[in-house]
Amino acid sequence: MSLLRRTARPLLRRIDQRIDRKLRKELSGAKDELKLLKEQRHLVELLLGPDGRRFNRHPTPGAISAVARQVGEVTGEKHARRAVVQAYRTLVEVENRGVGRIAGGTSNILGKLATTPLLRPPNGDILEIGTLYGLFAGCLARQMLRAGIPYQLTIVDPIAPVQLQEGMEITVDASGTPINEDIVRANLHYAGVLPDRVRLLRGYSTDADIHATLSGGKFGVIIVDGDHSAKGVEADLEWVEELAAPGAVIVVDDYDDRVWPGVTEATDAHLARSDTRLTKIGKVTTSAFLRAS
Repeated sequence: MSLLRRTARPLLRRIDQRIDRKLRKELSGAKDELKLLKEQRHLVELLLGPDGRRFNRHPTPGAISAVARQVGEVTGEKHARRAVVQAYRTLVEVENRGVGRIAGGTSNILGKLATTPLLRPPNGDILEIGTLYGLFAGCLARQMLRAGIPYQLTIVDPIAPVQLQEGMEITVDASGTPINEDIVRANLHYAGVLPDRVRLLRGYSTDADIHATLSGGKFGVIIVDGDHSAKGVEADLEWVEELAAPGAVIVVDDYDDRVWPGVTEATDAHLARSDTRLTKIGKVTTSAFLRAS
């Protein structure tokens, strides 16, 4: 046995050395791959990370599936996932091309962009109450075209450098970009919105002159994303009753969002009234979708 061990020892040593060299080589390769992956991850974060917009733009597979499922339930569309993926491409391209940011988390934005055209509004006249930098409006216009619906876009917003929401005063946006009319118009241009298809009305949705200007309008899509207080949302929904075309799609943003309880409170109270034209179709993430009779 002792002779066998002495004879086998050099052979075993050579085997160990070969295994060691192979492991070292594989470990070195794994370290190089890990370094490359970290560098690639860094590049992805630069493009899609949360810096300058509060939320990242790289949803998980589960998040995309969840949004697609909700969109399908609300719209009855069997190709809901396709619509969500296309909406994601629009979101990333428009936000990175423009300046400022689109407000909201990725799932919330995708839900609005994918669902609205799939609900087949009666016309492409869009009223957006509250626009921030104009980037979401640009995305929605593109999504309407994807569905074969020509658009006309009307935006109502004070375009103020200070954002006021339920006692909060925001003087510096997360993007670091000031809010002004030149930026909003530039972003609409970058998104591909034609100048003759957009009307920008500076002011609040409660201003008498704004109401007079839009009196008699029959919008096929109305986005309610202005004053998030219960009083503000109720006032906007009252105005929606006048402006919504029969069959119009109304999107109430930040519905069922714990940060903005006034949105849900006012929407539910309005829908409970016996004299309303509006009916709740459903909810996708934190947006309620209503239909006008």
